[in-house]
Amino acid sequence: MFPDPLFRFLHVAGVAVWVGGMFFAYLCLRPTAGEVLEPPVRLRLWRGVFERFFRWVWAAVVLILVSGGAMMASAGLAAAPPSWHLMATIGVVMVAVFVYVFFGPYPALRRAVDAQDWPAAGAALNRIRQAVGLNLVLGLVNIAVGTLGRLLA
Repeated sequence: MFPDPLFRFLHVAGVAVWVGGMFFAYLCLRPTAGEVLEPPVRLRLWRGVFERFFRWVWAAVVLILVSGGAMMASAGLAAAPPSWHLMATIGVVMVAVFVYVFFGPYPALRRAVDAQDWPAAGAALNRIRQAVGLNLVLGLVNIAVGTLGRLLA
C-alpha cells in the first residue's frame, strides 16, 4: 500500500515546482509588477516569465502524472485510498486548465506582446491570471487532500 519513496519524491517535487511557482507568481510577482512596472514592461516581463515557467510546468505535469499513476498502480486502483482518487481527479482538472492556458491565452499574450498590442496583451494576461488563480486554489486543495485525506476519510 505504501508507494515507492522515489515516486513519492518525484510527485512531491513536481507539485512543489508547479504549485509553488503559481503561488509565487500570483501572490508575490503579480502585485509587485503591477505596482512598479508600466504595462509594456510588465507584459514583456510576463511573456518571459511564462516562457521559462511553462517549461518547468510541463516537466512537473509529466512527473506528477507518471509518479501518481505508478503509485496508484502499485497500490492497485481499487485498493488505492479515496483521497488518491480525489487527488487524481483534481490533478486532471489542473492539467486541463494548464493546457487551456498554454494553447489559448498564452500564445495570444506572446503574439500581442510581440506586436506591441498592449490592450490585447493585457486581456490575454487577465485570462491567464484567472486560470492560474483557479489552478492555485485547486493545487492547494490537492495538497490538503494529499496530506489530510486519511484524516477526512
